[in-house]
Amino acid sequence: MKIENFLRVQRIERPDYNMPSWKPETLDLTNWGVLITGATSGIGEACAWQFAEKGARLIMVGRREERLVKLQSDICAELGRDKKDIVFFAQDVSKIDELESFAKKLPFDCDILVNNAGLALGTDPVDSISIDDVRKMIEVNVMSLIALTRIFTEGMKARGRGHVINISSVAGIQSYEGGCGYNASKFAVKGFTDSMRMDLAGTPIRVTTVSPGMVNTEFSTVRFEGDKGKADTVYNNIVPLVAADVADNVVYAATRPAHVQVADVYVLATNQGDAKYTVKRVGENLGAPEGMASRVQGA
Repeated sequence: MKIENFLRVQRIERPDYNMPSWKPETLDLTNWGVLITGATSGIGEACAWQFAEKGARLIMVGRREERLVKLQSDICAELGRDKKDIVFFAQDVSKIDELESFAKKLPFDCDILVNNAGLALGTDPVDSISIDDVRKMIEVNVMSLIALTRIFTEGMKARGRGHVINISSVAGIQSYEGGCGYNASKFAVKGFTDSMRMDLAGTPIRVTTVSPGMVNTEFSTVRFEGDKGKADTVYNNIVPLVAADVADNVVYAATRPAHVQVADVYVLATNQGDAKYTVKRVGENLGAPEGMASRVQGA
């Protein structure tokens, strides 16, 4: 079909479709309750800021209470928000038996659940991997995510609105050596999320997986047992994603019109081709021809 005919059909069927300026309406998140796990740093913290800017009410969850206190104070001061709408709970989500009682303490409904809490531990091969590390990754990355989803989707169904956004990883799409424990946990997240989307297809609840590649946050430092110097080598001579980039994708999915479900977001740094084996360390010009760096940056 020629483009002119396509546009003509669209205009007849959709009088509001005024090409080329037509844009879909976005979902207004004002007063929606957003629960974010792992909110004390990195992607979770960035999500808190961006959802707060959209007018959502926040339930920020993490283990480090002092960081949550500061984050609440900073958001309220910067955005003029009321502390009754920007709340926090110092809760270790890996303590599965505590999550039901934790959920009953919330001051408002959870309409959007961002399962962000997660960790990667170690890079040892399978014959020497730490079983304790694998257990921790499964508990945090998988079991807590499943438990919280189970708890909050029941209320979402009853209220007729909701969205579950699970932060996975490129490691849930592609395996790599030295990642068997972490790969296993993130492949589980992908499988669980795809299955729950089928379970909830007859409801207004949307389900999204966001799978980032190289993101420069505290996450890598944790993986290398607090050795920041070693963690920083991961990003040598490459421009990685930052937490705000991933949060932007999360909020994008959440603000699409109610009939639009962004099922999967797979986001990489420009010079990253896959999980580990195609990373081009070409510096800040992103590999552009000499003299073209300004164009790459949009100048």
